[in-house]
Amino acid sequence: MEQLDLTREGILQELRAMAEENYKDFNCKLIPGVDKERTLGVRVPDMRKLAKKIGRQDWTGYLSELDCCKRDPAGVGGTELYYEEVLLQGLVIASAAMDAAERISRIEGFLPRIDNWAVCDTFCSSLKFADKGEGRQLVWDLIEPMTQDSREYYIRFALVMMLGHYVDEEHIEQLLDYAGKVRHEGYYVKMAAAWLLSVCYVKFPQQTEALLVDGLLDDVTHNKTIQKIRESYRISKEDKARLNLLKRTK
Repeated sequence: MEQLDLTREGILQELRAMAEENYKDFNCKLIPGVDKERTLGVRVPDMRKLAKKIGRQDWTGYLSELDCCKRDPAGVGGTELYYEEVLLQGLVIASAAMDAAERISRIEGFLPRIDNWAVCDTFCSSLKFADKGEGRQLVWDLIEPMTQDSREYYIRFALVMMLGHYVDEEHIEQLLDYAGKVRHEGYYVKMAAAWLLSVCYVKFPQQTEALLVDGLLDDVTHNKTIQKIRESYRISKEDKARLNLLKRTK
């Protein structure tokens, strides 16, 4: 098995070797607020492969080194991380072998580093341990109170985890309740709530439509939810036409 240099500088060399300038330009356009000077341009599938390689070695030292670096301008001390380093840290936390309690602890430590939708959503989709076993309840207990948090990406993390891992009979009423009560003005919260509800509609159309009829959502989230549902190929033309009548106009 190939042995990596698991220092921060060693992994940075791996990332730089995979970087593509054209992809960097493309990716930066998709992620508002990302610092182009702190972005390398590495594709997510390549970072997933690297995260798995790191996870097969003594990955704890690498994560500890990253923990000593700052992520955002308001941070204190250390060297500011590249966008890819933050994402890679999340991917290692999601994929390396560890017990569920340790993974939860590391997720909690990682959350303050999420400051864009791409890191948030990629991290959420990678946390497969939320789908079964002990991790399923532990993750739910972690994200449930976050829907009423004051921090934009904490709420988005909770909502995206819910839509990716908990749209089922057991949780649907709670999901609709939480989505209906979100009152954060952050754009990426509103979009996550609309996304969650559009996924809920595919599996539970009657309950989800009842929420829209009740008018509990703010105008932006309400209309974006209808838009996302109507964009789905799994929704009938008749349902799309009926939902379109629920759109709000100024």
